[in-house]
Amino acid sequence: MRTVRITRFGGPDVLTIAEAPAPRAQEGEVLVRVVASALNPVDDKTREGAIGEGAPPLPMTLGWELTGIVVDSREESLPVGERVFGMSHQLDTARGTWADLVAVPVGSLAAAPSAVSLVEAATLPLPGLTALQTLDWLDLRAGERLLVAGAAGAVGGLAVQLARARGVRVDALVSRPAQVEAAQELGAEWATTDPADLPSAAYDAVFDTFGAFVTGAVADGGRYASVATQAGPVPDLSGRSVRTTVNQVREDGPGLAELAKAVDAGQVKARVEAQYGLQDVRAAHEHFRRGRLTGKIALVL
Repeated sequence: MRTVRITRFGGPDVLTIAEAPAPRAQEGEVLVRVVASALNPVDDKTREGAIGEGAPPLPMTLGWELTGIVVDSREESLPVGERVFGMSHQLDTARGTWADLVAVPVGSLAAAPSAVSLVEAATLPLPGLTALQTLDWLDLRAGERLLVAGAAGAVGGLAVQLARARGVRVDALVSRPAQVEAAQELGAEWATTDPADLPSAAYDAVFDTFGAFVTGAVADGGRYASVATQAGPVPDLSGRSVRTTVNQVREDGPGLAELAKAVDAGQVKARVEAQYGLQDVRAAHEHFRRGRLTGKIALVL
């Protein structure tokens, strides 16, 4: 089978398509024939060598997300022929998803949403679970106010939509004027590019996707969650009784099932900037590195 591997760190030129033995599903796993995956910032950083000691040993297969068809299973919940989507924590497991076949734990998969294509669904698992798990930690109630910093990005855009589906009032901080309208189309009531425009101590919670650290916007007694691990910890806000966290995504089949339900209900939409065949994975990475994306870049196998 084909797999995208790196044997050294560097630019997109280090990406190679190699042949590898097909995996076998072990106890508690199913074998998935992959239809599509997607690029994420962590893939770019891993390829460059920016992860450091946290990366699996070389050579490694890249990729965190997948959609596909179950081709071998002893699990009643995910039988052969089931359309699935899932996330593999590639840094922890060394189980990359950019391959024709991947053996995946049952608990890391869910039935794929039926309202979108498998290519579209492949762009959802990592940012969707990041958004969902962080929103669960923020524990917002209907009518409460949330600020999403980076609301036009993959994680932020899904956070806006999922929060709105829960009845939360959402405002947005974005990086470019062109993203203001995009954030509002996703469900933000108000959006700005300037942190100085944010009202002081006005939000029950802040969801920070890029290390904006707009801590003055959260109300006393509120919650502040960041997913920008590279930016470091959130400043100490205990003096204002504000709980803080830096959330790291985890494999989560039930979360994926919840995400699929939201997609099928029309509460969440997938945004695809472009799609590339596996043979064009280097071009896909070059596109990703140019930035200013309006959606995710899908890899079609």
